Amino acid sequence: MSIWKKPFTLESLNKTSVNTLVEHLGIEYTSFDDNSITAVMPVESRTHQPLGMLHGGASVVLAETLGSIAANMCVDESKYCVGLDINANHIRAMRSGMVIGKTSPIHLGATTQVWQIEITDERGRLVCTSRLTIAVMKHKKPA
Repeated sequence: MSIWKKPFTLESLNKTSVNTLVEHLGIEYTSFDDNSITAVMPVESRTHQPLGMLHGGASVVLAETLGSIAANMCVDESKYCVGLDINANHIRAMRSGMVIGKTSPIHLGATTQVWQIEITDERGRLVCTSRLTIAVMKHKKPA
């Protein structure tokens, strides 16, 4: 059974990135199933820190991007989701290639959600693990 409450396609997800940090870093949604969304991000000059390795902040951007878009697809049109807290453990350094991030829910509550994001290299080795806590908000009714 799918957790998604809004219809979406890879094309519609990727359109949300136009003119944002997500597009600037080259993040692209690549797949989804009934309870997860996956995206890739290049490891290159845009995502490097000064020593030529993947910047930890870029990994956090990938993690928050995945968790936030997934959270927003799990609520109906009367609600929206925003990040409250994120943590990340950087496990492996990378200098080039592609990282793959996959998010899945730990908790889908009425007012909060918690998402786990695993970021791996192209060989499936863990690069970063992150947990994102989300606030579920109600759209204000027009006056």
